[in-house]
Amino acid sequence: MNEENKVLRGKVCIVTGANTGIGRVTAMELARQGAHVFLACRNEAKAQLVVEEIIRETGSLVEFLPLDLGDLQSVRACVKEFESHNLPLHILVNNAGIAGSRGVTTDGFELTFGVNHLGPFLLTNLLLDTLKASAPARIVNVSSRSHYQAKTIDFDAQRQSTASYTGLPEYESSKLANVLFSSELANRLKSTGVTTYAVHPGVVASDIWHRVPWGFRSLVKLFMISVEDGAKTSIDCALSPSRADETGLYYDACKTKRPSKASQDTALAAQLWARSEEWVSVQSSS
Repeated sequence: MNEENKVLRGKVCIVTGANTGIGRVTAMELARQGAHVFLACRNEAKAQLVVEEIIRETGSLVEFLPLDLGDLQSVRACVKEFESHNLPLHILVNNAGIAGSRGVTTDGFELTFGVNHLGPFLLTNLLLDTLKASAPARIVNVSSRSHYQAKTIDFDAQRQSTASYTGLPEYESSKLANVLFSSELANRLKSTGVTTYAVHPGVVASDIWHRVPWGFRSLVKLFMISVEDGAKTSIDCALSPSRADETGLYYDACKTKRPSKASQDTALAAQLWARSEEWVSVQSSS
C-alpha cells in the first residue's frame, strides 16, 4: 500500500486485548492503514510477539501498553503510561473481554462484569479528554448479540462472585452493559467530535471461550466464524468514512441493527453510568 493511500497515517490508536483473536486482526489492519497502534494487553510476552509481527507486516509504529482490565489500578497505570507519550488519540477499540469465567476481580466485582464493562468504562473515561482534544475520534465497544438475552442488570450481583456455573448469564449482562455504555456515552459526547459504536463481531473462534465448560464450548464452536471475519465490523466502525456522522448505534455484520429493548432503556443506562462512576471512583469529564 502506498503511503498516500494509508488513511490513518499520523493517527494514534489503542486496541485492548490485541495480542490474540479479533483484537490482533483489528490492530493489524489499523497499522496497515498507517496508524501508530498501541496494543493494550495483560500478557506482555504474547503481546510483544504480536507487536513485532505487526511491525514486520506493516512497517508502522506499534507499541505495547500493560493493561489488566480486572484491576482498576492497572487501568489507571495504563492511561498514565499512554499519557507519558504526549500523543493524541484518534481511535480507541475496547475489544478485550472474557466469557465463561467465574470469580471476582482484584477490586471485588463479579469477574466478567468487571473485565468486560468496569475496566473499559474507567479506561474510556480517563482517555476522554485526550480523545476530545484529538477529534474527530472514535470509540468502538465490542459487545455481543448475547446482550439480547439479558433483560436488565442486577447491580447487587456485580459486587459478588459469579453465581452461574457456566458464567454465560454474567457474560450476557456484561454485553448489555457494553451497549448501554456506548449509547449513554454518545449522548454525553454530543458536539465533541467523538463518536461511539457498539459492535457484535459474530461468534468468533477466539481465546475468549477457553474457560467455558467443554460441553457448552463444543456446542458454541459449531456456529463460530474466523477471527478475520469477526474483526470486520470493528474495523468498519473504526475506519469507514460513512460512519463518521453516526454515533451511539449498534452494529452487526457491518450494518446497523436495532439492539435489545433493555439496551434502549435510558433509565437503566443512566443508572449503569452512575453505579459504574461510583464503583471506579472517577468523575466523568464529558
